Amino acid sequence: MGKWYDQQVIYQIYPKSFQDTNDDGIGDLRGVIQRIPYLKKLGITTVWLNPIYVSPQVDNGYDVSNYYAIDQSLGTMQDVEDLIAALHQNGMYLLLDFVMNHTSDQHPWFQDAIEHPQGLYRDYYLWADGPKPGKLPNNWGSFFGGSVWEADPGATDQYYFHLFDRHMPDLNWRNPEVRHSVLEIAKFWVDKGIDGLRLDAFIHIDKANFKQNVPNNSDQPTVAEEFYAHLPNVQPYLSKFCGALRQYKPDLFIIGEAASASPELLIDYSRPENNECNAVITFRSLVDRQDQLDAQLPAAFQPKALDVEGMKRQLTTIQTKLAGVSLPVLYWSNHDMARLATRYASKQYHDRSLKCLATMLYLQRGLPIIYYGEELGMENLNFTDLAPFNDRTVKPFYDQAIAAGYPKAQALAMLNATHKMAARGPMQWAENQPQAGFSSVTPWLAGPTTSTAVTSEQADPTSLLNFYRKLLKLKQTALFTQGDEVIQATPAGIFQYTRTLGKVTATVTCNLTDQAITMTNPTATAVQLLEGSVTHAGDQATYQPWSLTVTKAKA
Repeated sequence: MGKWYDQQVIYQIYPKSFQDTNDDGIGDLRGVIQRIPYLKKLGITTVWLNPIYVSPQVDNGYDVSNYYAIDQSLGTMQDVEDLIAALHQNGMYLLLDFVMNHTSDQHPWFQDAIEHPQGLYRDYYLWADGPKPGKLPNNWGSFFGGSVWEADPGATDQYYFHLFDRHMPDLNWRNPEVRHSVLEIAKFWVDKGIDGLRLDAFIHIDKANFKQNVPNNSDQPTVAEEFYAHLPNVQPYLSKFCGALRQYKPDLFIIGEAASASPELLIDYSRPENNECNAVITFRSLVDRQDQLDAQLPAAFQPKALDVEGMKRQLTTIQTKLAGVSLPVLYWSNHDMARLATRYASKQYHDRSLKCLATMLYLQRGLPIIYYGEELGMENLNFTDLAPFNDRTVKPFYDQAIAAGYPKAQALAMLNATHKMAARGPMQWAENQPQAGFSSVTPWLAGPTTSTAVTSEQADPTSLLNFYRKLLKLKQTALFTQGDEVIQATPAGIFQYTRTLGKVTATVTCNLTDQAITMTNPTATAVQLLEGSVTHAGDQATYQPWSLTVTKAKA
C-alpha cells in the first residue's frame, strides 16, 4: 500500500497573487481559505504555498527574516492554523515552501554576524577574504546577476556569499549549529500540523573551495553550477535533515526542488533507502527547441517552442529510471518560469492545445502540480517597462536586443513572454469586477493580460476549467495513480503512452502539433476522454491538430 502522498494532485499557490480579502492589493491566507471550495471542486487534494514567513520581500518571500512568524501582508499565525484546519476538514493537505539555503540579510542571525565578527552567528554564514584588498575572493557568478560576493557591511574587509540576491546571504551548512537551527524551524511547522515541505534550492547547501576560480582567465562573474550545486555533502546533509523530520513525523511528505537535476540525480535524491526526498522537481523535464534562437542574444529570455520529440525522450528516461524508486513530478509551469499558456500554447488552437498538453502530462505516472490559474489558461502579464521585472539581468538583455536591431516593443515582448515575474499576476476570478475579483484596489503586481476568468469558464461546459475538472477526476482513478506506464514509439508530434493495472490498459494519445497526423491506433473498448477531432479508417486514425483521446481496453 502506498503512502498518502502517492495519489495527490498538488496546486501551487503564490499567496500574494491568489485572493485579496482586506483590500490592500496583496493576496492573503484568508483568501486561500475562502477559495478552498473552488480547489476541491477542481480536484485538488494538496495545496503548496510559496513562502509566507516574515520577509522584506526583496525576493517575494524567499528572503526570510523570521521563520517563526507570518508576514503581516499575508495574515497571522491564526490564519495559518485556520487554513490547516480548513484543508484537513476538507480531506486536503498543506505543503509549506521551506527556504533552507539562505536567509534575508535582515534576519537576526545575519545582523548579529555583522555586529559581532567573532560571535556565534558569524559562522552561520559563508565568508571569505579577497586575494588582495579590493579584489573579490573568486569569479563565481550569482544566479541573480553579478558576483556571489558582497562586501561585509560591518567593520571587516571580508565578503559574504550570496548565490541569489545580495540581500540573501547563504547559510553555512558545514556548521552543525546551522543544521540544528534549520531542523528546529522545520519541526516548529510540523507541530503546527502541516503535511509536508517543499525544500527550496536544497541542491546548493554545499559549496566548493572558494579559492577555485572558474578557469576562464576572466575576473568577470560567471555562473558555474559545478561549484555550488549537487556537491558531495548535499546528500549527507539532506539525509540527516529529512531523517530527523521523519522520526518526528513519519508520514511527512518532502518534495525537493532540484532545478538542474539530471534523471540520475533524481534517483539519488529520492531513493527510499537514502532517506532524503519523497519526490524531486527538476526543470530538465521540460525540453525546448533551440534551433530558432538568435545567436546575438542570450537564450534565457528568447521564447522557444516545445521540443516534442526531445521531451518524449526525456520523459521516457525519467519514467524508466524512477520506476520502482519514486514518482516523477509532473508540471508545466511554476513561479520561476513563464506560464504554460504563454510558453507553449498554439496561437491557432489555443484552448485545445492547453487541454492536450495537460492530458499528455498529468495522466502519466507521477504527481501533478498545477500552477494557480493554469486551469483557466492564464497567461503572463504584459509589462510596459522594465521596472516590474525587478531583475538586474533584464536590462542587459534588453540593451543587447536593441543593439541587434530589435524594436523596443519586440524586445519587451520577449521579456514578457519568458520572465518569471510576468507569470505571477493576480488570479482571475470574475469578469466585470474590479481587478477580476482578486481585489478592489490595484494589485501589487499589475499589467494587461488576455486571460479569461473563473466565472465565465464555470458556465461553459467546453471550457478549459471544466476540462481540467474532468481530467483531474480521471487522474484520481486507480489506473492513473497506480498503473504501470510505457511511452510508445509514435510518429513525430504524437505523444502516446499506456497505463496498465491488472488486465486493464488505458492508452493516452495526443497530437501536439498544428497539423493533422495519421497513425496506427490500438483497439479500444471504451473512450474515456476525447477532445478535438479523430477519424478512423480501418486500423488507422487521423488526429486533427491538438486532438486527443484516452481509451481503455481489457486484456
